[in-house]
Amino acid sequence: MLSLLYQEGPSTKGIFRRSGSAKTFKELKEKLDSGTEVDLARESIFVTASLFKDFLRNIPGSILSSQLCDKWVSVLDQGNNEEKIKNIQRLIEHLPRANVVLLRYIFGVLHGIEMRSEENQMNAFNLAVCIAPSLLWPPVPSTPDIESEFIKKISSVVQFLIENCCRIFGDEITSLFGEI
Repeated sequence: MLSLLYQEGPSTKGIFRRSGSAKTFKELKEKLDSGTEVDLARESIFVTASLFKDFLRNIPGSILSSQLCDKWVSVLDQGNNEEKIKNIQRLIEHLPRANVVLLRYIFGVLHGIEMRSEENQMNAFNLAVCIAPSLLWPPVPSTPDIESEFIKKISSVVQFLIENCCRIFGDEITSLFGEI
């Protein structure tokens, strides 16, 4: 999924914002969940993006770890950009290795899409609004108002991560997929 999003996302207007066919999404999700092999390259990239966000939403405790929720929400509140980057890197060190590896690929894809935002209309802010709710959620349910405020804050964090991903994850993030 990430490889396809890396290839097609930068040239796709509204990637992660538009959803594909609900019927196709449901059929593919059932096939993937049952272990059936699926050729996503034959499907709409919007369905693939929806499937990927669904995959992220189903990671137990979220990829950024609901246990660190309060720290993620407040990470942008202190210091200049350098200090924010260092604080984010410290938070990332508390995540399981598998989460960190996946995050690097995710932000490699998001960076590639953001670099061509004039073409796809998905700048860091738009990408963050679309993907942030799939990356982190509070450990306990809350009221709609609190949830809305949370989503705004975590979207700001994700936007910062996209805009500074090379400094946070390293410059090699731009070449994780090699020459496709």
